[in-house]
Amino acid sequence: MTPDVWKLELTKRGGKQFKVIKELLKGASEVVLATDADREGETIGREVLERCRYRGKVSRLWLSALDDASIRKALSALRPGQQTEPLYQAGLGRARADWLVGMNLTRAYTIIGRQGGYGGVLSVGRVQTPTLKLVVDRDRQIENFKPVDYFDVTVLHRVASGAFNAKWIPQKQHADDEGRCLDRAVAESVIQKVQGQVGKVTKAETKRVKEPPPQPLELSTLQQEASRRWSMSAKKTLEVAQSLYEKRKAVTYPRTDCRFLPTEQFKDASKVLQAMAASDPSITSLVQNANPKLRSKAWNDKKITAHHAIIPTAAKVKIESLSREESLLYDLIRRHYLAQFFPPFEYDATIIDTLVCEEAFRATGRVEKAPGWKQALGQPQKEAKSTDNEDSQSLPSVQVGEDVRIEKAELTAKQTKPPNRYTEGTLIQAMKSVGKLVEDPRLRKILRETSGIGTEATRASIIETLLKRQLLANEGNKHLISSPAARALVDALPHSVTDPATTAVWEQTLDDIANGSSSLDEFLGKSELWLNKLIGNVKKRQEMGINPFHNLPELAIATRSRRLSSRRAASAGARRGSRKANAAMVDPSRACTQCGSAMVRRKSKHGEFWGCSAYPKCRHTMPIA
Repeated sequence: MTPDVWKLELTKRGGKQFKVIKELLKGASEVVLATDADREGETIGREVLERCRYRGKVSRLWLSALDDASIRKALSALRPGQQTEPLYQAGLGRARADWLVGMNLTRAYTIIGRQGGYGGVLSVGRVQTPTLKLVVDRDRQIENFKPVDYFDVTVLHRVASGAFNAKWIPQKQHADDEGRCLDRAVAESVIQKVQGQVGKVTKAETKRVKEPPPQPLELSTLQQEASRRWSMSAKKTLEVAQSLYEKRKAVTYPRTDCRFLPTEQFKDASKVLQAMAASDPSITSLVQNANPKLRSKAWNDKKITAHHAIIPTAAKVKIESLSREESLLYDLIRRHYLAQFFPPFEYDATIIDTLVCEEAFRATGRVEKAPGWKQALGQPQKEAKSTDNEDSQSLPSVQVGEDVRIEKAELTAKQTKPPNRYTEGTLIQAMKSVGKLVEDPRLRKILRETSGIGTEATRASIIETLLKRQLLANEGNKHLISSPAARALVDALPHSVTDPATTAVWEQTLDDIANGSSSLDEFLGKSELWLNKLIGNVKKRQEMGINPFHNLPELAIATRSRRLSSRRAASAGARRGSRKANAAMVDPSRACTQCGSAMVRRKSKHGEFWGCSAYPKCRHTMPIA
């Protein structure tokens, strides 16, 4: 399914503003595009001009920061429109190829699913499907995990200046690849061997470590932190951050993928810090201890992308009027900004190695020397309780060659643990770092440079779509779990659809379009050939009677649930269609192009039409062919 003519529909939300722009363009001799300084920003601006059939002069404002100095600098260096127009072609290529993949493969696999007894939408997408596979693979790793027993030996060393704990380092012949001892008898023999014995200190090293402050936040890191600290969903985090930006004017643009700040804004630091203290007296002492002349590594023009990091604005914020979620996120954002004006966190890291009866032991310790930025950032509640971490012990002063006596030796039996299930926060991080799963070093590099799959603005909605279509479930409002339908879908799809490397290949071609070495038509032509081959393979499997969604009991349950929902949607559609409750028929294989829900056949005084079953949240309609 390929459109003869690519059409865009105006949203109800944007229609009013579009009319304003259209009227202004009628009398314009020149247009300066000031949308985001990237491929998608270029595409949005050009699409408006195309819709309005504007054919006049176009110039391009290219900037990432919205402070006065940055704007003036960019206005004095406008770029010719033709210089950035290839970005528009690349943006069209990305959008159209995504549409082709989503519409064709979603329709194909949803129809197969229905034939196999599954009534839901089996959506497929270039980003959505590799994301789904991440969760499916993780779930299977957990389910197939077989714990391995291993054994630690901890000893209490006594030296002239005190005592400390150390861990046994198994010899190579007794250790696995992770350096663990898997043989209890060996560990017990070591305890018998060294108990009460005297050895020597073979290494005693202390280094002063200066740890710089963490950088200001970008959206994905904000989402990860909100998920980890408060189990806040990615969608909710974005909504709250957007509210802090649009409604409260408390923070800068949140949909950013950058953790750096423009140097032009460094001079505004005092003003921002003063506004923070004026807004909330409870942090006055922290602001007073901050040094606005201290410049962290976050201030770097070369690392700025379309938008800089999320930071507080210089506006006075009515803290008492913020919702709980707004208060939590605002505090997190302002503290990361505040940390930039504190010195490094300093601590002494100590390592002591010993040798007793030819058995090696190691002790590590860490002693804080200067809190630095940690006093600004604070400590997350979930990290406040210290565990039995040997790094936290304060080690005595020892010398190499000094005698050490083992006063006590204990064996601890442990088991290896499976990987953790994904949360929305850790899944977003996995989407960003997905390149490490790609074998080809060239493609891996591309994914690293483009921050993986999805964008800051779309990752939350991708997860939300997978949840909405019941391909993922949220266990205990925290952990993401794949459904049987998700697993069947991932197994049924070809590797090229589930592989994140496909995004890297696309990005390489889109870059070629942007620099003029390839064309939009060539890219779409290859995409259509690839899709036709995939659809052909699907049809062959159908003809052979192979249906991956057949006879799955979990899917049958989901189907009954969906059919019940469909009947309710049909009933609602009938009530809306006329007073006489016109018949409405749900077709789960016909997905709404706006939200992905099933379409319902409805009647009106003008005849029959397809309407979205998610009405009134989605009002999309389609004619009946």
